[in-house]
Amino acid sequence: MRGGEVTRAARGGAVWATGLVVAGEICMDAGAALAVLVFPTVGPVAMVMMRLVFSALVLLVLTRPRVRGYARGDWGAVIGYGTVLATMNALFYLALDRLPLGVTVTIEVLGPLVLSIVASRRASAWLWAVLAFAGVLCLGGGGWDRLDPLGAAFALGAAASWAFYILAAARVGRTFPKLDGLALAMAFGAVLSLPFGIISAGATLIRPEVLGLGAAVALLSSTIPYALELIALRRIPAPAFAILMSMSPATAAVAGFVLLGQRLVPLQLAGIALVVVAGIGAVRSGVAQAAASRPRRAGAARRVRPGVAGSAASAPPGPATGSVTVPGTMVADPTGPLAVLNGPLTGPIQTLPMTDLEEPFAEPLA
Repeated sequence: MRGGEVTRAARGGAVWATGLVVAGEICMDAGAALAVLVFPTVGPVAMVMMRLVFSALVLLVLTRPRVRGYARGDWGAVIGYGTVLATMNALFYLALDRLPLGVTVTIEVLGPLVLSIVASRRASAWLWAVLAFAGVLCLGGGGWDRLDPLGAAFALGAAASWAFYILAAARVGRTFPKLDGLALAMAFGAVLSLPFGIISAGATLIRPEVLGLGAAVALLSSTIPYALELIALRRIPAPAFAILMSMSPATAAVAGFVLLGQRLVPLQLAGIALVVVAGIGAVRSGVAQAAASRPRRAGAARRVRPGVAGSAASAPPGPATGSVTVPGTMVADPTGPLAVLNGPLTGPIQTLPMTDLEEPFAEPLA
């Protein structure tokens, strides 16, 4: 195949992959919209329970995680991970019961965005922080009193939970292979949510149509987007994927208008746009930071092993293996543990740690 044909094929694959990512986001937003429509029947707490239960069943069947050979501390990390996962989903749905979809998603995404900005060492990161803060102020449509205060508090709690989720997921991911840790944590979160869901909805939960809607929400919000994103990640770079995911608040606002009839005032739309720009800027800043750090690491490696023929330090770099990640950004990891089966940004989300810092965000968000 000639060079021009290869280029055209690559571009065609990138366009197709971009369409898959957009389709995945549409599925996630449709799942959130469907959940809102089910709230009058079972309530947001029971909806969270059904989503966690069905998602956990799918993950356990697909991964069949190993449960032997782990220390008590490892299981403690899984329990913490599952607790944060259940809390994050519950707060998101409680916010969604009181706020428009686009507003809820925009506030929630501030969790990983702020975490990424704080961990960044670039001065430009604070520009994105200012833009994000301005966007949040605009979400009130000229005054936060126009938003349900409890709903806004739930959304902010979901944002904070997402930040803690990222850190907890990174801890579990260092011990459990592939999606095993996520599957076990999801199962624990499902068990944790069972009594709250049963108390909230009671016998309504055993109605076939309600169970079917709960399964549909889990598939639309988690399973289908995850599959589409895995396919897309074989055709587009992880930074490009992260930028597409940063636009989720905008797609959520469109879904809220089309599927739920939720109208936003121009100032709120401007706020969503500012948060999207801040997210894209943070991603690009992380890419630039990673690119700038590579020459320094390469130079350090040469100084450690100077002139050793055939050594790993002097050998040319081979092809990358494992997941592709970028410091300080939200990227998808097709095999890692940070597949965020939560909220509008669900899908395999991971944030890359920076190599010279210990915390996972010293380097996400999923």
